[in-house]
Amino acid sequence: DDLIHVDPVRPTGLFLRETPDSGERRVAYYRAGSAASALDEDRAQLLAPPRAPRALVVSGLTASLGEGPRRLMHRLVTQAAAAGTSVVLDANLRPALGTEEALRTMTPLLPYVDLLILGDDESGPLLGATEPTDVLATARDAGAAETVLKGGERGCWLWDDGVRHIPAHPTHAVDTVGAGDAFLGGYLAARLSGAPATAAAHLGARIAAGVVARTGDTEGLPDPLTAPTLLRKALDDRF
Repeated sequence: DDLIHVDPVRPTGLFLRETPDSGERRVAYYRAGSAASALDEDRAQLLAPPRAPRALVVSGLTASLGEGPRRLMHRLVTQAAAAGTSVVLDANLRPALGTEEALRTMTPLLPYVDLLILGDDESGPLLGATEPTDVLATARDAGAAETVLKGGERGCWLWDDGVRHIPAHPTHAVDTVGAGDAFLGGYLAARLSGAPATAAAHLGARIAAGVVARTGDTEGLPDPLTAPTLLRKALDDRF
């Protein structure tokens, strides 16, 4: 509970989505003046030992919320790296919020990043490359220890004694919202458990496929009984 802080004057940011019978997806964001937009680097103390986690996940979305969140993001990343916490950066660029400041924030942080996750629509702005081989090489040269380039239904690419392509898990896509988060959750869970990168990517693809096959961000996630079985398959590299 001591990690939860209430801002008495600012609202919680709100995201609403509508999926009518026509299949057209409509979304609305209400983030202006939110409590999150008022965060600043003084909150970095939450990462101080003994609370230091095994991994810190940060997002380009945070870097789009304002100067305070950008300072906080920089402090958290550098502090985590110094403490031996793995740093995971999800590019998560949102053009509607503006990407210029987010890119200026993330680029200097790449040398601290243990895992970079980005989509093929984000690699150009962030790294100046679009072809998988060039993206992975550029990310490595920029300092990122491990990179996964997502291509939606085309699968993903990563380094494994050279560029390795992992196909998307077969599914019928109904709603793609939440697919990226599902992939990252599965991939990171597998890697933190000791699975090889290729098996982790297969697990991420499997979980993302379940999410896109259902309407909603979380409805297609594996249930508590299925999730451990999938993780064991990743650990045994049986995908």
